[in-house]
Amino acid sequence: MSDVTMRIWRGDPAGGDFEEYALEAQEGEVVLDVVHRIQATQAPDLACRWNCKAGKCGSCSAEINGTPRLMCMTRMDQLPEGPVTVAPMRTFPVVRDLVTDVSFNYEVAKRIPAFEPPARPAEGYRMQQIDVERGQEFRKCIECFMCQNVCHVIRDHEENKPHYAGPRFFIRLAELETHPLDTNDRRELVRQRMGLGLCNITKCCTEVCPEHIKITDNGIIPMKERVVDASYDPVGWLGRKIMRRPKRSPEEAAAGSSS
Repeated sequence: MSDVTMRIWRGDPAGGDFEEYALEAQEGEVVLDVVHRIQATQAPDLACRWNCKAGKCGSCSAEINGTPRLMCMTRMDQLPEGPVTVAPMRTFPVVRDLVTDVSFNYEVAKRIPAFEPPARPAEGYRMQQIDVERGQEFRKCIECFMCQNVCHVIRDHEENKPHYAGPRFFIRLAELETHPLDTNDRRELVRQRMGLGLCNITKCCTEVCPEHIKITDNGIIPMKERVVDASYDPVGWLGRKIMRRPKRSPEEAAAGSSS
């Protein structure tokens, strides 16, 4: 069986470089399997973050051959021949080796007002199924933060981080703002303090999403339209006229109105 060569970035905030590790290839492995074998046999101090190994926790994000991917979902036999390069996500500060400090994202999350439903009517809350499906699309996010990593607004401009939420949180805001039972209004927040106007819709964030959320089609573009004009109502999510409409009143939502 042939060998595989891994070029893994090793270092800390003071600096670092790539180190090469040669191992015997094993059938059916993903990149995370190989990293674990390197830890077990050649570099016990190699730091990497992982949890579920099932593509659902988002912990093992890294740049593999220059592309942000989940290590646990990237099969070795589907990568081009030659050395496989594994580097930490570039947008976030390095802690050590492949581990980065993604706390910026959690600080942004704290600034988003929570879901706030109206008082529960006697007959209970009611929602249209189409509204349920739209919310489920956004909630597929596993917070791997790869969309944040490729967003050049924060990747190439550290000074933008205090003022720019990034694509992960624009879809969170879009989810809340289009929820028929939510009574909060965050449009001024996203425009004035979360930098929505800085986004130029490059679609890089959609292309790297492991859950295939159409971020630029379903989140950022509709949010930008709603900030400009809350009554704007072209064809939206999945071709239906549901995404860019004005938010319904709590009374309409509780009654199950499809206005």
